Amino acid sequence: MQTVMVLAPEISVVVPVFDEAGAAPGLAREIATAFAGRSFEILFVDDASRDDTRAALHALRAEIPQLRVLAHRRNSGQSRAIRSGILAARGPVIVTLDGDGQNDPADGPTLVDALVAGGPELAMVGGERVKRQDSQAKKLASRFGNGIRRRMLRDTARDTGCGLKAFRREAFLKLPYFDHIHRYLPALMLREGYEVAFRPVHHRHRQTGQSKYTNLGRLMASLSDLLGVMWLQSRSRNPGGVDEL
Repeated sequence: MQTVMVLAPEISVVVPVFDEAGAAPGLAREIATAFAGRSFEILFVDDASRDDTRAALHALRAEIPQLRVLAHRRNSGQSRAIRSGILAARGPVIVTLDGDGQNDPADGPTLVDALVAGGPELAMVGGERVKRQDSQAKKLASRFGNGIRRRMLRDTARDTGCGLKAFRREAFLKLPYFDHIHRYLPALMLREGYEVAFRPVHHRHRQTGQSKYTNLGRLMASLSDLLGVMWLQSRSRNPGGVDEL
């Protein structure tokens, strides 16, 4: 009996979704189109949605053979969904984007190419949204929060709220996990001695559903998270590399 070798993909696109039945199928098709011609897989992680998100994605598997659908048994938040996808991913390069369709999948390959071209010390290339399609209140709150975070953590990032990122799976798995970690990846990558970079990406109007966060909710979570990451930075002792003799 002949054994068929299944090669691991080079890129794993991880998309956390919660109550996004209206956006998820179209987004999956866009991702497949954006990465056509490359070795990739798509992992949608359903964070215990209350609508038909899971069924809508499952129905697409015959149309998109690269699609994998994971499902949380209990709602656990965006960071946990991202981590679940990364743990299950088979590719050494991870691309994440939000499940609401506001990130443009066409920007994903550009971030991947920049990551690969940057060499092994470059662990992450983050997207920075231009011409944001959000309310003025949301943009002002984001600008304020990003300014405080950048000043306190010195992470060089102007837009950690952008879900579109490309990074090395190995580097992510070395980071300490906590809820909301996805907003602090640049600071944590730098803490481990890696380099990070950023590229401008497009931002689109939300077509379906509604935001799962409020400005007040983000602020309250950010305050405790910021103090926690500052503590992690203060306790870091980086050897600058390890040599085997």
